[in-house]
Amino acid sequence: MSEMEPSSSTSSTSSDAASRMAERMKKLKNLHSKRTESRQINHAEVIEEDRKAKEPKNMEARKRRAEYLLQEEEFKSKCEEEGKDFEREKMRRKGADEADWTERQKKNKMNPDQGFSSYEDASFRKYNKLVKQIKPDMASYKDSKERAGEAAFYAAEGAIVHGTHKDTPDALDRLAKDTEAQISKREKYSRRRMHDDDADIDYINERNMKFNQKLERFYGKYTKEIKDNLERGTAV
Repeated sequence: MSEMEPSSSTSSTSSDAASRMAERMKKLKNLHSKRTESRQINHAEVIEEDRKAKEPKNMEARKRRAEYLLQEEEFKSKCEEEGKDFEREKMRRKGADEADWTERQKKNKMNPDQGFSSYEDASFRKYNKLVKQIKPDMASYKDSKERAGEAAFYAAEGAIVHGTHKDTPDALDRLAKDTEAQISKREKYSRRRMHDDDADIDYINERNMKFNQKLERFYGKYTKEIKDNLERGTAV
């Protein structure tokens, strides 16, 4: 019995070592598969990032716009199949804030304010604005056309129209009121600030005066104490 004990212990030791080796190999294969998987994921992410970098900056906005248009087309075809008004059903799906924003966007597109570019463009925009305010009297228009005649009413080059048309008192009053309103509005925009003779003179020219006024407006509350101490001569 004593001779068989060492052989049995040796066999058990070798089996334990084999099982440990098999477990380690299993862990190693698992780590290897995870490393391969992470490498593939990283490679795919690098390719995706490179693709996004080559796309235009507004690509995401384009995709959202395209998806919105597709959904709108599907909804429109659905409304046509059911015999419903597409515009009405579309407005029902919108909230009050979204509908208000859409209306403002339409108005901005119809009359965009591009700012001042030239006096010619400013005059043209002013003319269009005044024309939109006109409420024509079609009865008076037809009457004037009949009295003046076709040739004089739509005067061509060289036509004599003096004395064929006479403005009504109401039309002259409207013209006077509109002119006075424009003058009043222009005075408000072009008025100059009144000069205060009692104010402290801490500037050397008009440009420096405006710069100092901006500084006072933004930083005056922080520097008031220092300024008062300097004026009194008690600054440390």
